[in-house]
Amino acid sequence: MNARRLAGAHYPVAVVGGGQAGLSVSYCLRERGIEHVVVERNRVGHEWRERRWGSFCLVTPNWQCKLPGYPYQGDDPDGFMVRDEIIRYLEEYVAFFQPPLVEGVSVTGLRRGVGGIFELATTEGKFTADQVVVATGPYHTPSVPRMAERLPVGVEQIHSSRYRNPEQVPEGAVLVVGTGQSGCQIAEDLHLAGRQVHLAVGSAPRVARFYRGRDCVAWLDDMGYYNKGIDEFDDAGAVRMRVNHYVTGRDGGRDIDLRAFARDGMRLYGRLTGIDGATLDFADDLKVNLDRADAVAEGIKDSIDAHITAQGIEAPDEPRYVPVWEPSEQPDALDLAEAGITSVVWSTGFTRDHRWVEIPAFDGRGYPMHWRGATSTPGLYFLGLPWQYSWGSGRFEAVGRDAEFLANHIDASRRMADVCGTLTGAPSELTSALPIG
Repeated sequence: MNARRLAGAHYPVAVVGGGQAGLSVSYCLRERGIEHVVVERNRVGHEWRERRWGSFCLVTPNWQCKLPGYPYQGDDPDGFMVRDEIIRYLEEYVAFFQPPLVEGVSVTGLRRGVGGIFELATTEGKFTADQVVVATGPYHTPSVPRMAERLPVGVEQIHSSRYRNPEQVPEGAVLVVGTGQSGCQIAEDLHLAGRQVHLAVGSAPRVARFYRGRDCVAWLDDMGYYNKGIDEFDDAGAVRMRVNHYVTGRDGGRDIDLRAFARDGMRLYGRLTGIDGATLDFADDLKVNLDRADAVAEGIKDSIDAHITAQGIEAPDEPRYVPVWEPSEQPDALDLAEAGITSVVWSTGFTRDHRWVEIPAFDGRGYPMHWRGATSTPGLYFLGLPWQYSWGSGRFEAVGRDAEFLANHIDASRRMADVCGTLTGAPSELTSALPIG
């Protein structure tokens, strides 16, 4: 679509963001005959193309890629798509249903105008819409702690979103800060390339790749974990902030065992707590963090064992994990020069940036207040957030289910508007009493 059609135009629905979430709801809206436009500030696949390293691959099996109307098309359902395959999957999805997509245009402002009509400011002019789906995800701005400013000038600093390969990193030892999925996988990437890696270990949990003859994801899927709604938890706010378990799909999939890395020469520390020039300070929590990560992995195995027993499933027995390394001491400081560290990779996540949404739809932490993506502002929706409704909401696995729900919500509200003469939201049977954060 020509971007110039945006300026001065009016659409029944505007979708902001052309990633897997925006494309999913576009497909669902098209299936319902609802006119709309999808505005993407870059190209489809940009986040995967520009914010992932060369060896990146999904940690969930290919069979979990279930975009609406377009499940995984390849011949390796139990494999793990690498970066270029993910990009191709999205590009093929666009070619499959040809959404009303505008690329290379940024939405810079969203406000509610006269009569409840939404006004969108873009780099190509302003346009309006009756309803808006914000499908920009949660990973907007790379997050680096302020203490990074205290590192010596000569130390190269790279956020995980800018890491591409070991050759990009200056010669010398590397400190990786953070052990979420990105931090662990980047540390492994550098380690396998023969680099001396120092790793500041956080509190992220881990999960085994395979157990008792199957991928743990397959077991958890059978057990209903990916369908469990956020409303089934007593601590929904805390659940939404949980860090994902670290594991990898590299080379067909395997565990990420930080203890094995340490056994093979990687240097492990607790959480990074301070920087004073070339001296780094760490918390005395390395053993605790390793033990807790292992306990989560073993707890998941306990659940799988119970499921196998309850369902009478025949599955091979498997011995439990035995730690291959224990920290004999927990170093609380590190001298960068003595260790030969010339670079730091900050795998410290991202922050949300919804400042362009000039509508009071957020809680005190800046998180959208919603129920399954529907906010208390009639006509305003969010899609693609982690734990928007279930564990898979922010992934290829369940973003389509969330998109279907919102498309039904939008369709119902439009039908009600035809009856009532005003766009007021959606029928009560499609909403909870109050949006939750």
